[in-house]
Amino acid sequence: MPRVRRHAPLLLTLAALAVLVACATVPITGRKQLSIVPSDELHAMSYQQYDEVLAQSELSDDPEATAMIRRVGRRVQSAVEDYMAREGLSDQLDGYAWEFNLIESDQVNAWCMPGGKVAFYTGILPICEDENGVAVVMGHEVAHAVAEHGGERMSQGLLTQLGGMALDKALESEPDQTRQLAMTAFALGSQFGALLPYSRLHESEADRMGLIFMAMADYDPRAAPAFWQRMAEAGGAQPPEFMSTHPSSETRVRELEEAMPEAMRYYRE
Repeated sequence: MPRVRRHAPLLLTLAALAVLVACATVPITGRKQLSIVPSDELHAMSYQQYDEVLAQSELSDDPEATAMIRRVGRRVQSAVEDYMAREGLSDQLDGYAWEFNLIESDQVNAWCMPGGKVAFYTGILPICEDENGVAVVMGHEVAHAVAEHGGERMSQGLLTQLGGMALDKALESEPDQTRQLAMTAFALGSQFGALLPYSRLHESEADRMGLIFMAMADYDPRAAPAFWQRMAEAGGAQPPEFMSTHPSSETRVRELEEAMPEAMRYYRE
């Protein structure tokens, strides 16, 4: 029997143990998540991709809208830092290089890279309607970064697609596949497949965390359900929830309402 096949059960057991050991805990929700990518390596890759996006994009020349994005961003950043400090988790923000930019585009979108690099597109501003609506989106997108969803998806991809290879080795031996994996992990791409349920989980988790962060930033979290209803109306017909990386609008609004009492406690502090 070939040596590799003979030791396959042992190798699988060791791999499973490695996955169990390489766990982190999501703030607020307490969910355990896979984490095999060092944050400094993850941040370096995300900052490079962020700079590439900005270089290929046109920044908005609207000073008032740009100032609003940065104002909301700084307030949510401060809320995140306060929350993490009170929970003794400030070290999880080590290496963050917060940045908030508004890109001129019809895309109805916004995102936050691992490490706090945020981009809003002007196309989402009419749906936000006002600063409180911007805070709903900002809290949600920043929550993805704080929850390290990008690192979790990158970790899953390295295990399922590249056999658990370390990120630096993957970049060296499989650079194109690794960069595509990063684009998907950082929500700059899309993927239909085995990771789909985690994407829905991440969205629901970011909704709850985002409510708390916007409330701590002194924005009214009760604006969130109405914003997501406007998003649903702007999106037109939706695919069935089991085929979508996002919860259905009905599920999302229901879960937001369920999380509202917790968020309101922070808002009234």
